[in-house]
Amino acid sequence: MAYGKLAIILTCAGCCAVIGAQAAPAPAATDMRQVFAPLSLPDAPNRYNSGSGLPGPDYWQNRADYMIHARIDTSTHVLSGEETLTYTNNSPDSLDTLWLQLDQNIYRPHSRAGFANPERHPHTTEGMVIDSVAIMRHGHEIPLPPRISDTRMQLVLPDMALTHGQKVRIRIRWHYTVPGPWGGRTAVTPARDGEMYEIAQWYPRMCVYDSHRGWDTLPYLGQEFYLEYGDFDYSVTVPWNFTVVGSGALLNPGDVLTRTERARLAQAARSDRTVMIRTAHDVTDPTSHAARTGEKTWRFHMENTRDVSFAASPAFLWDAARIDLPPVHPAPGRKPVPRLAMSVYPREGSGPQAWDRSTEYVKHAIEYFSNQWFPYPWPNAVNVGGHGAGMEYPGIVFDGWEDQNDTLFWITTHELGHDWFPMIVGSNERRDAFMDEGFNTFIDAYASRHFNHGEYAPKHDAEFAPLTGRPADDIIAVLKDPKAPPLMTPAELVPEEYRHPVTYFKSAYGLMLLREQILGPERFDTAFRRYIQAWAYHHPTPSDFFRLMESEAGEDLGWFWRGWYFENDWPDYGISGLSHVNNDARQGTQVRIRTKGRLMLPVTLRLEYVDGTHLDQVIPTESWHLTNTVTATFPGGPAVDRVILDPDHILPDPDRSDNIRRLK
Repeated sequence: MAYGKLAIILTCAGCCAVIGAQAAPAPAATDMRQVFAPLSLPDAPNRYNSGSGLPGPDYWQNRADYMIHARIDTSTHVLSGEETLTYTNNSPDSLDTLWLQLDQNIYRPHSRAGFANPERHPHTTEGMVIDSVAIMRHGHEIPLPPRISDTRMQLVLPDMALTHGQKVRIRIRWHYTVPGPWGGRTAVTPARDGEMYEIAQWYPRMCVYDSHRGWDTLPYLGQEFYLEYGDFDYSVTVPWNFTVVGSGALLNPGDVLTRTERARLAQAARSDRTVMIRTAHDVTDPTSHAARTGEKTWRFHMENTRDVSFAASPAFLWDAARIDLPPVHPAPGRKPVPRLAMSVYPREGSGPQAWDRSTEYVKHAIEYFSNQWFPYPWPNAVNVGGHGAGMEYPGIVFDGWEDQNDTLFWITTHELGHDWFPMIVGSNERRDAFMDEGFNTFIDAYASRHFNHGEYAPKHDAEFAPLTGRPADDIIAVLKDPKAPPLMTPAELVPEEYRHPVTYFKSAYGLMLLREQILGPERFDTAFRRYIQAWAYHHPTPSDFFRLMESEAGEDLGWFWRGWYFENDWPDYGISGLSHVNNDARQGTQVRIRTKGRLMLPVTLRLEYVDGTHLDQVIPTESWHLTNTVTATFPGGPAVDRVILDPDHILPDPDRSDNIRRLK
């Protein structure tokens, strides 16, 4: 069956059950026609995005490849860089301008982000300074004057338009001052043994050009980002005593690591247990480095990714263990790369229930999500114990060095889960945050149940406080709050007080209802995996998700999308009658149920007998198509004690006063 209680629980032999609908007054019937009316999704299907929810036969996506050289001046905290951006136009349109994102400009005085979210940006910098921009042609640089507006940069291509299939190479030189610990997306933080640099959203990045709105140039206000996919080669020059970890594979370990460190990494690649690469003793021992003066340049490579980030510090302890997945096979000419779960953190973050266990958590998250949903595509997964931004990037996440116990497990698992949403499945989290935070909260809640026989289950860290009790009861306050925005509200129109209750919790709980109560795990998991596989490294919309889940699961879910995603509807069932057929228990029992809500979720009805046995029956959604009351008939059996609607409190029913009735 398609519903939550997939098997009727029989504790008396030969039982069966029948549901019969009764006529309802016209107003209720009219209301039901509104509840179950066909739902028009925001994006109509076309040859780019098909009616099945899959990419259409003419689906296209542009591409951005980067070569970046960066250097940190630790005396001034200035990060300077030069990038060569190769942009490929796969669209059917001719492009005469390009748009890039300059996220560091949120820290400029009077930035839009400073007004929109003043609590996030209490201090200012000069933002990203663009030193030069040029288009590369035949080995020459042709200067391009940038037009900078807040966090966006527009480049007008000279005497040309970029047509379908053409590429353009742009060289950009830039620098900015790394904010202090208050920087939410890039920061430098003091530690006992030196400063820790967490560098993210740190280079001019291409905006997305797509078939839905052309250039997507929303100003960056400090939350999430939306980017094209491509390959990255990047290098970071730092003082000799720094350790650097970053997205992707380290290409030159022989230049930057000692023989001892390389041997320990090789050991970690064969070990399911955590191996120390740099110990607390190494951090205070100058001879533990490959060089003792000057600077070192660390080189990294990452393929088919939206972004890269890195962390650098002389204070880092570093440990690693193998990820039990097949090696990554990079571009031709490069050797297969073993998968490593890694953590870096300062000495003050170490401890048996603190960052000593971080890599154990990283390893579990990557392996669990890979086996459950979609294989992890990149060579390394890194957890950085820094100032505690709790932020994710492909292959690397930034968490707090003070985190420990369940908090460290939950934040590590959640941030790494973002490698699936939105790093692999590249939804537009700038606009549809529920497809980012909510989908990820959904998968990491199950990861908490799975880890070490439920050591940290259920998930209920501070960020997701609603998951502390019964989710069905906790979500009611959100559903009934007249100020709470629906899930389909554009991301930056969701007030901060509702961001976690709605974007994270309601979205995740909706998927749990869909999986456990509406479709069942087998149908849901098959469809959800198909969604991830079909849209990996692409840009799905909410309409694509809704259509694909219906098509793959074989279920018309318009009523659920309307009630849960476009509205804040809830179920509200009650028992309005209980009697024996012809006053004779041997002939059966009839239960009359009514609905006062607008979300017709399948609901379990339990008949409890005086001998301690019970019989469950699921009232399906279709029962309510033309009526607001149904009658369930149970076969004859023992004497009845009472009947209960939703006995396990699965549904968010705000009024349970009429969910139990005893036979008089």
